[in-house]
Amino acid sequence: MTSTFMGLEIGRRGLHAHQQGLAVTGHNLDNIKTEGYSRQRVEITPFEPIYLPGLNRALTPGQIGQGASVERIERIRDELLDKRIVAQSSGEGYWTVRDRYIREMEQFYLETGANSVRSKMDKFWDGWQELSQHAADTEFRTAVLQRGKTLIDGIHNHFNNLKRLQTQVDEDVQINVERVNEITRQIAMLNKDITRIKAIGDNPNDLMDRRDLLVDNLSSIIDVTVSHLDHDEFMVHTSGHVLVQGQNARQFDMRKDIDYEGYAHIFWRDTKDQIVFTKGSLGALLELRDVTIEDEIQGLDNMTMNFTDLINEIHSTAYGANGTTGNNFFSEYPFVTNVNGNYDRSGDGVFDSSYIYRINGQNRLESHAQPGLEGMITLSGADGDINVPYYPTDTVTDIITRINNSGAEVAARLNRDGILSLKGTPAETVEGRRVNPDFVIRHVEDSGHFLVGYAGLLLESGAEGAFSWDRADAVTSLRGGAENYALAPVAHPSGWIEVNPALLKDPTSVAAGFGYNGRAANPGNGDAAAEIALIRNSPVMVGKLATFDDYFADSVGRIALLGEQSGMAKETENRIMKYLTDWRRSISGVNMDEELANMIRYQQGYNAAARFITTVNSLLDTIINRLGV
Repeated sequence: MTSTFMGLEIGRRGLHAHQQGLAVTGHNLDNIKTEGYSRQRVEITPFEPIYLPGLNRALTPGQIGQGASVERIERIRDELLDKRIVAQSSGEGYWTVRDRYIREMEQFYLETGANSVRSKMDKFWDGWQELSQHAADTEFRTAVLQRGKTLIDGIHNHFNNLKRLQTQVDEDVQINVERVNEITRQIAMLNKDITRIKAIGDNPNDLMDRRDLLVDNLSSIIDVTVSHLDHDEFMVHTSGHVLVQGQNARQFDMRKDIDYEGYAHIFWRDTKDQIVFTKGSLGALLELRDVTIEDEIQGLDNMTMNFTDLINEIHSTAYGANGTTGNNFFSEYPFVTNVNGNYDRSGDGVFDSSYIYRINGQNRLESHAQPGLEGMITLSGADGDINVPYYPTDTVTDIITRINNSGAEVAARLNRDGILSLKGTPAETVEGRRVNPDFVIRHVEDSGHFLVGYAGLLLESGAEGAFSWDRADAVTSLRGGAENYALAPVAHPSGWIEVNPALLKDPTSVAAGFGYNGRAANPGNGDAAAEIALIRNSPVMVGKLATFDDYFADSVGRIALLGEQSGMAKETENRIMKYLTDWRRSISGVNMDEELANMIRYQQGYNAAARFITTVNSLLDTIINRLGV
């Protein structure tokens, strides 16, 4: 039923609707620079008219409107675009972090002139070449020692830089995990408030903006997806697991791994299961720490270990000017003190492993000779044993090359005496972790007789005669005595190897010549120094690389390619994200011109409603105060 005062109610509703419109417009303008804010829009709809169909409906022509009302305050957002941005953010976060650290690592390889390790090694080789020509002069022995010390200092510096960067990345990993935990807690708290507000029929637009911003920040750290259940419960997933469900947020813990130099791995706090992230900034950090930087350190360790072992191999058999022999040029520190390399890996007080770095045969081999044998060599690899076949038509070089290209964690070469030498290499990274020790030969087996009778390395063929590191006294399966094998070194030789202090005290002990028939070398004999100098360009097999020069060229080239790859990928990801965020900004961002136009529109509507109330008031005044006068 209509009322005499219905006009005032219609005017009041108009004032209220346009006043809310002005308030929302002002709210939009105030937050024009607020990160993550989505513009809001007032949905003004006609109020429920009279009369609705019914038996008590008055006989009036048509329905009579009752003004306007605010149905809802809508947040302008494209959910499909938001999901696409969330999916893309992990890629941008990954390459942004990776590129930053790769650029920092590049600085370690940009040393030029005399400051580079390559230059210091060249001078070291030159020192041996000069000593071979002036073996009788003590000053050239002193020069070799000083250049060797300078080279080792350069290697130490390079190792320390890489190790410091790896530690920095590890600290960044911990910071990012803490940040993920904090963001998920905040999302869960917002879910609680949003659910309560929606339950009473309101739209918590600002809270949902804050939640979406947190999800955007989270998606740049780890790979996440979002979803809503039927009852509008907000969920966040990562790596196939629920991370946030409504008011519940799962958290991560970090546990330091003693076997991995104290670096921490990530675990679910509730299930204690490990989780490895491969995307986002956290995924980039884990890959940098556990793979990229670790590979560089392992490569440097491998070069250093081979470099010092080869020089010690020659130097220890040569004679110094004072007639001494058996001296290593570089100090060696074995991982174990037991002469057979026995080690208690399980920690139960009983030897259960053998840590051996190098195994030498006893027979002199010719590189181009054909043994005429057939069989299968089995060597340890990252994911299990690797089989290397050999055939009667193969030469010794063919078999060695096949071993080195097999992917086994063992390198083979013929030493200066034509003796077959097998060396353990750095262990490969599997699923972000190194489960095997570096420079430890874990398995050597031959079904035939190449490693047995021909090379003189193993005592027996087959599994019964195999060398296996997972038992004590494994060296009993080898031919010869302790002079035919070397113990595994302490971890990271590039960080601790030094020039032998005994040589620094007495430079005349530096060996330059070989003795003959059990007699010391003549003072002017420089054969040993010349042979050490030849290592410079000899195929010594530093892993899969032939020479030390190959190592330096490969290192610089590899880092340059990593930098180029990360730079291009980062630029591509940035462009895609810019396109998507600009697109979202065009939809959800606050437009100054549009808001000012809305302000004028609501102002005019408010003025019109106010004028309407004034008019109705005048009519009512006539009825109340003047009717019948």
